[in-house]
Amino acid sequence: MSKTLILLFHPDLNRSRANAALAGTAARLPGVEVADMYALYPDGSIDADREVARLRSPDRIVLQFPIQWYATPPLLQAWKDAVLTRMFYITYSTEGRHLEGKPLLVVATAGNVPEAYQRSGANKFTMEELLRPLEATAHRCSLPWQTPFLVYRADKLDDLSLHGAAKAYCSLLETWRRNDAKRFLVEAWG
Repeated sequence: MSKTLILLFHPDLNRSRANAALAGTAARLPGVEVADMYALYPDGSIDADREVARLRSPDRIVLQFPIQWYATPPLLQAWKDAVLTRMFYITYSTEGRHLEGKPLLVVATAGNVPEAYQRSGANKFTMEELLRPLEATAHRCSLPWQTPFLVYRADKLDDLSLHGAAKAYCSLLETWRRNDAKRFLVEAWG
């Protein structure tokens, strides 16, 4: 069975409704592993050996986090510094090259409305523009970039809307898994 790894970077998951609901629902899918990175590394010190080993097994990788002040949470940056720097600049031939080709999906939540993330909106930039550094990272590491899954008004969603977002997220993960399986069959039997 193929595997999807969700690396969840939420600084206080106990206070989150949206990220907790998304991750909790996704974790019930077959072949999905959710790693709560702040629970694993509360002091912010990343175990690069452990994380490199974790990245070897999945077929697909998800980075899930809240957008905070137009950026990713600090632990995500620390993870990239410790893990991706090692894999792609220090031990590429034995580690980094094995990660290449695994699709990357970003799942981000934001507190504001979608209209705020427009050139004419309160935030001046689109969410896609704010996520550009992650897209550049995916490109540098040869991780095929997927269209991000975005949830707006994350802290203001009612239960029905939150359930709908979690259901859409799971549907996307299932479709992604099936499409990867179909692509594999085409490439294998082409």
